[in-house]
Amino acid sequence: MTDFAVECDNIVRTFRVGEVRALDGVSLRVPKGQVFGLLGPNGSGKTTMVRILSTILKPNSGTAKVMGFDVVKDAESVRKTIGMAGQYATVDENLTGFENIVMIGRLTHLTKKVARRRANELLEQFGLTDAGNRSVKTYSGGMRRRLDLGASLVSQPPLLFLDEPTTGLDPQSRQDLWGVIEQLIEGGTTVLLTTQYLEEADRLASQLVVLDHGKIIAEGTPPELKAQLGTTVLALTFESLEDAQKGGDIVKSLSDKPIHTEGSTVELTVDSGPATAAEAIRRIDAATIKLKGLALREPSLDDVFLSLTGHTTEVGDVNLAASTSQVSKG
Repeated sequence: MTDFAVECDNIVRTFRVGEVRALDGVSLRVPKGQVFGLLGPNGSGKTTMVRILSTILKPNSGTAKVMGFDVVKDAESVRKTIGMAGQYATVDENLTGFENIVMIGRLTHLTKKVARRRANELLEQFGLTDAGNRSVKTYSGGMRRRLDLGASLVSQPPLLFLDEPTTGLDPQSRQDLWGVIEQLIEGGTTVLLTTQYLEEADRLASQLVVLDHGKIIAEGTPPELKAQLGTTVLALTFESLEDAQKGGDIVKSLSDKPIHTEGSTVELTVDSGPATAAEAIRRIDAATIKLKGLALREPSLDDVFLSLTGHTTEVGDVNLAASTSQVSKG
C-alpha cells in the first residue's frame, strides 16, 4: 500500500501537435493526509496537470497514478476515488443548493436516500443549511464556491483536487473557504491545490511545487523555499521613479539576488538586514538622493517566485494558457 495519493513520473503534455509543451517532464509525489500545492502563474501547467490526474486529459508520455490506480489504464477506478472543484462553480443556478448536491449524489450512483442524507450533511458542514432550499441564483460568489466544494465531496473521496478554488472571491470569502479546507484536512482528506495566490499556498500547503512554463523550478515546504532567499527583504521607497532608478543602481551590489523595482520602491533580499540598511542609507545620502521610506521584512513566497522566475504570479504565459484552454474545451 503506497503512502502517496499521487505519483507522477516524467509527465509530458503538448498541444497544437507538439508546438506548445504545457507540461515538460513533471514528476510529483503527493503524500496522503495533507495539502500539496502546485504554485505558478496562469499558463504554467497547473490546470493541465489536474486534468491529467483526474483523467480528463491523457499525457503524451510519462506515467501517473492516483491512489494507486493508473490514470490511463484504470481511469474509472481513479474517478471513483477523487473529488474535483475547478476554478469556477459548476452548480446549476436554477436548482436549490439541496437539489444540486442530491443530483451530484445520484450521478455518482448513490441511492436517493443516501444522496439526500449527504446533501443535508454537506449543507450543514459548509454553513449553507439556511440557504439549502433557495435557488442557487440567489447565492453570493462565496456561497456558490462553498456549495461547489461540498458537491465535490458528496461521495466522500479520499483525494480532492482544488483547481484555483478561490479565484474571483472577495478576501473574506477566501478566508472562509480556507477554513473549510483546513477542516477537510483535519478529517483525513488529501488535497492537491493549484493556486497563484502566494498567501493561500503559504497558509494551506505542507509541501509546494513551483511550476513555470511546464517545468518544476523549485519544491519544498514554504519555509524551505523562503529560506533559499535570505533572511530579510529590504524595501527602499524614493520620492520619484527617477530617484528609484538611480537608487537601485547604487544599492544593487549589496545583494547577490536580483533587485525588484515596482513604482518608486526598490526591494532587495539580503542576509544581514540592519547592517545592509545602514550601508544603503550611507550610499543614498552620499549620492544626495531623497529617501522617502525604508522597511525590513521577512521574505514571502512572492519574493521566492520573483527570484525564481523574474516575474510575479500575476504574469503568466497568456498564449500557453489560451492554447491549453482552447484544446481542453475542444
